[in-house]
Amino acid sequence: MEDEMEENLMQQEESSDSGNSSSPFNSPLRSTRLPIQRSSVCSRAYFVVVMVFFHVYILNVIALLLYVHYNNGPGDLVSGDRASSASVSDGGSPLTHPAAPSQELHVEDYSLPRIEGIRVGHVQHLSLVSDRTHKMKTLSLKPLLFEIPGFLSEEECRVVVQLAQLKGLTGSQTTVPSQGQEESNQPLLSLSTEEVFSLLDLNQDRLLQKQEIVSHSRSRDGTWLSPDNLRHILTGLEACPTGMLNLEEFRRVYDVSQHPGQEQSGKLRTQFKQRNKHTWLYQGSGSHHVLHTLRDRVTSLTRLPSALVELSEPLQVIRYEHGDFSNAHHDSSPSHSETTCAHTRLAVNTSALTEVSCRYLTVLFYLSSVEEGGETSFPVADNRTYDEQALVQDGVDLTDTQETCGSGNLRLKPTAGTALLWYNHLSDGRGWMGELDEYSLHGDCPVKRGVKWVANSWVNVDPDHQQQARYQRLVAQSHRAKSGMEEHYQPLSHSDLHQDL
Repeated sequence: MEDEMEENLMQQEESSDSGNSSSPFNSPLRSTRLPIQRSSVCSRAYFVVVMVFFHVYILNVIALLLYVHYNNGPGDLVSGDRASSASVSDGGSPLTHPAAPSQELHVEDYSLPRIEGIRVGHVQHLSLVSDRTHKMKTLSLKPLLFEIPGFLSEEECRVVVQLAQLKGLTGSQTTVPSQGQEESNQPLLSLSTEEVFSLLDLNQDRLLQKQEIVSHSRSRDGTWLSPDNLRHILTGLEACPTGMLNLEEFRRVYDVSQHPGQEQSGKLRTQFKQRNKHTWLYQGSGSHHVLHTLRDRVTSLTRLPSALVELSEPLQVIRYEHGDFSNAHHDSSPSHSETTCAHTRLAVNTSALTEVSCRYLTVLFYLSSVEEGGETSFPVADNRTYDEQALVQDGVDLTDTQETCGSGNLRLKPTAGTALLWYNHLSDGRGWMGELDEYSLHGDCPVKRGVKWVANSWVNVDPDHQQQARYQRLVAQSHRAKSGMEEHYQPLSHSDLHQDL
């Protein structure tokens, strides 16, 4: 009996299930599962992930190639060690005989490389020559100063000294007049203020404008007024609401410019003094192979575009004998609106008060060792602050290396073959040359025993990068204009280079 009842119940459930399946409204409590092939889903997801990673990889490769292309540029705009060396060896010349650089300077495409000092005492390893590795030690961060022992071989030092002796050295002796003595090269000091005003007033309207003052500057043939005097006059003119000076206003400004010590008591007033003998050695095409090699090595060391190094000043070689010295000074000059860089004067179309040296960095070579004295002194290296008035203490000027050389913060004894590299300017924050680094103040202590031979290699850069580029283009155009007549005097690589340009 019980078995029959169970069978009836099972038949009723089956009939109800079949009825529900045919109904358009299925029970929410009972769901049907579709058969799924898990292997196909996993394969599809794996394929999508792989394709995504593949596309990302391709995009990264393309981005890397574009980065390398636009940073290096065609023809070694920003030269590495080997690239810069090859570019320098092609030829070129410094300021005395400007020749075409290896490439025109496209300042929009790169910034000036700058070596990181990390910290004082930090040592970096450099591969400047094929057969050895040089060590570069950070000596200070203000200024950014490095020492590279063994930068030159003993043979290279000897050759540079002999080349300087063969060319002949010229004596450099600069003295400072006493406070009550007037300088002999200031002809305007014998004129009255009214006469000076009349001479500067070109249109004779009884008003002095800035352009009238600027146009009277002749830095090459002797200035009417010193650059400091002219700056004082221009400062007074710019402070005037009308932008012009009448006779009474000029008289006040002119009197101050003639007696700057009364305006700034205690301010450093010492002019640059030195006593040594020097000469200049051309490093361009046709020069001695040692000089070529040194320029090649400087380009690799500084990591600067070869065009900048090629068109910079020649190598200056200096000999200091017993008692010779140079007071503390800056190798470069601060940038002013009334000055222009001497090396880019070809690109200047307007008058400037004076031409100044614009030297981004200095590489100093010790060509001999000194038995006693002759140290290179950096009086304010790594000071917390720079205060010009603090250089004068108890009436003693710390820039006077004859008297206070031992008081400098950093003194380096000359060792043959060693090189020093320091930056004379800070960065402007946009990858170009900025303000003068006042901590780069340095001088040479008097030689007490022995003879000191050094050489200075300067890299000239104009703070106005557009003007620097204009100068590079003018030199390249001038060289191309002469290449037709002098082609047989030029290396073969220059002919190929002209075709590329």
